[in-house]
Amino acid sequence: MFFDRPESGTRALIVHMEVGNSAGENLAEFQELTRSAGLDAVCSVTGVRKRPDPKYFIGTGKLEEIAAQIRIHEVQLTLFDHELTPTQERNLEQALNCRVMSRTALILEIFAQRARTHEGKLQVELAQLKHAATRLVRGWTHLDRQRGGSGRGQGAAVGLGGAGETQLEADQRLIGQRIKRINQRLEKVRKQRQQNRRSRTRADIRTVSLVGYTNAGKSTLFNGLCNSDVYVADQLFATLDPTFRKLPIAPIGNVILADTVGFISHLPHALIDAFRATLEEVQQADLLVHVVDASAVEIKTNIDRVNEVLNEINAGEVRQLLVYNKIDLIDMEPRIDRDDKGIPWRVWISARHHLGMDLFLQAIGEILAEDVIETSLTLEPSHGQLRADLYARGAVLNEHVNSNGDMQLRIRLEQKTLELALRNAGLKQIHGTGISLVLNK
Repeated sequence: MFFDRPESGTRALIVHMEVGNSAGENLAEFQELTRSAGLDAVCSVTGVRKRPDPKYFIGTGKLEEIAAQIRIHEVQLTLFDHELTPTQERNLEQALNCRVMSRTALILEIFAQRARTHEGKLQVELAQLKHAATRLVRGWTHLDRQRGGSGRGQGAAVGLGGAGETQLEADQRLIGQRIKRINQRLEKVRKQRQQNRRSRTRADIRTVSLVGYTNAGKSTLFNGLCNSDVYVADQLFATLDPTFRKLPIAPIGNVILADTVGFISHLPHALIDAFRATLEEVQQADLLVHVVDASAVEIKTNIDRVNEVLNEINAGEVRQLLVYNKIDLIDMEPRIDRDDKGIPWRVWISARHHLGMDLFLQAIGEILAEDVIETSLTLEPSHGQLRADLYARGAVLNEHVNSNGDMQLRIRLEQKTLELALRNAGLKQIHGTGISLVLNK
């Protein structure tokens, strides 16, 4: 006799237990995850335990309470805000006659819904397969049934083919093969990203990555800065695939701005492994813009959760700029907060209403700028491409056209950025009271 898993549905019951030292876990966050997955949480069951029960995770009394709520509310899916072992998941489904899903499985489901690019879909599938591989071990009794051996040919005696491969072994083999193929494809993606980073390094282009607790407004900020159309919605993990755009920042020139997936507390390690290629962009960024929802009740807690994930992916030492977003909801004015050395460490903005965006760009420029110079530059009419390049970098403070057609520009930017712009234009500079230009020989 084998056990078939119950059918799933959208009517869900949430189980949230405070186990051991987990009293600080966020039930509201898990309820938001449930909503983001398109599920209807019709009821919740909470409780306290010193340690998980090895058979059901919860005690028998709580199990009976959950079963009663399932019958009353006609629940089709029970969500545990915890990690369950394969055996616990199987035992719960047998006892409750209801599909059971853990926190990791729910996040994987949301990621599967959000992935849009080929790379994102591969990463999600890899995480799902790794999770499914653990569910096969002692997961379902029907997987122990054997498939008959084929023997060594038509004349082989009965039984010489052996017992054959069990369904469990076949599933494990197929999953292993698929994981290997996905890893090979993602390795190509990783190498391509490394090549892109080397190209940016040679061109001296800095990378700024937007990070933050999910639904803090990163994608809204990204769209406002880059005139982009990244998907924005009031839900967790609205953005899954990373997006890159070029952004001019005075006085350093262009930077690459990266919009990344939002973080939550206890982001499963399987997901971190699967998204290694994407998270490398965070690890190797020149600056992390940590976007915070200024209207959130648990601001400090959300900041701490993001920093925990950054430490997990070895990005905790990368420079950060805190950006308190959604100030329109708390009646705040845009401003820059500076440390005792005068360096910006926090900016207050509203990305939705474009408040404080100039202060935000100014803060990035101040943090990243090195060896900034302000000088005059005289260009001939034939230097139009260089003029356009300087304007694109946001380096031109003012401009005056002389009677002979020469353009007198007052510029402010990094010395090495100016040298790069001149090389790109095939020119070199002569230092003096201003800067005169001659063709490179």
